[in-house]
Amino acid sequence: MDRILLAHGNGGKLGYELIKSLFLASFNNPVLAQLDDAARIEIASGHLAISTDCYVVNPPFFPGGDIGKLAICGTVNDLSMRGAKPLYLTVGLIIEEGFPLPDLETITASMATTANEVGVQIVAGDTKVVEKGSADRIFINTAGIGMIPEGINVSGANARPGDKVILSGTIGDHGIAILSCREELAFRTTLESDCAPLNQLVSQILQVCPHLHCLRDPTRGGLATTLNELAIQSQVGMVIEEARIPVREEVQGACEMLGLDPLYLANEGKLVAIVPASETDKVMEAMLTNPWGQNARVIGEVQASPSGMVLLKTEVGSTRILDMLSGELLPRIC
Repeated sequence: MDRILLAHGNGGKLGYELIKSLFLASFNNPVLAQLDDAARIEIASGHLAISTDCYVVNPPFFPGGDIGKLAICGTVNDLSMRGAKPLYLTVGLIIEEGFPLPDLETITASMATTANEVGVQIVAGDTKVVEKGSADRIFINTAGIGMIPEGINVSGANARPGDKVILSGTIGDHGIAILSCREELAFRTTLESDCAPLNQLVSQILQVCPHLHCLRDPTRGGLATTLNELAIQSQVGMVIEEARIPVREEVQGACEMLGLDPLYLANEGKLVAIVPASETDKVMEAMLTNPWGQNARVIGEVQASPSGMVLLKTEVGSTRILDMLSGELLPRIC
């Protein structure tokens, strides 16, 4: 393969292989090699978390949010997945010539509102305008810095056999909300993206379980890909129970109609927590009291083997390998 495909950007198997074979090989260092959602940097007064992300979602306005809200939430969540308190963000805008100024005002207002709600400051930025046809309306890059509290060491490499796997809520909401805009799908009830900042939820979890092992938000590639990434990082196996995974009726119906699997759909306001078995009840109690964790479920367990693999116990009683996303499911999802 000598060309980049759309599938390289979907957060699945091809993207993971590209990171390992090209980017990690070119930029390799001990911090980057951890392959977590944010880098953990040691400084004299403690540890910083640093993360960056780009947002190209199509369309830029969707039920439950817009590209501006998504950009702030995405980077805040990546910092939070290392146990950090998000503090500062930078924003870079690439805008296509002819983009409506009122739409840009709406997006920047959404970013400001979300940042204020989270308690982070946008402290630097850049704007570029490209010729009409050289981009698709608007792309946003955000980078963030947060402070990791003393004693907190959350990483995708920390899962241990016997740990429980907790999912904070329903999956696939964002993916189907975006698809409904593109394909003009109608539902009996309003289906919105789950786009939300998770820093307060993470803070509540760490208050009751400071020795939490792993956190990860299942965005591109969905829950299935995220679980595989954690299993590979920690060199453990996982067994997940399909019947315990919450899926909204509208999402399940859309997936059945379109031939999609909700396990591979993007989410923008959910997290996976891997916790010591003895701490499970405390973590669940903390999550259920938070609006972004009120549908939390224990969905599985970490095992010693098969290392780097995730097994799914299906609702019909069989067991199958749950692999990373392969191919392109929904491009331009975030």
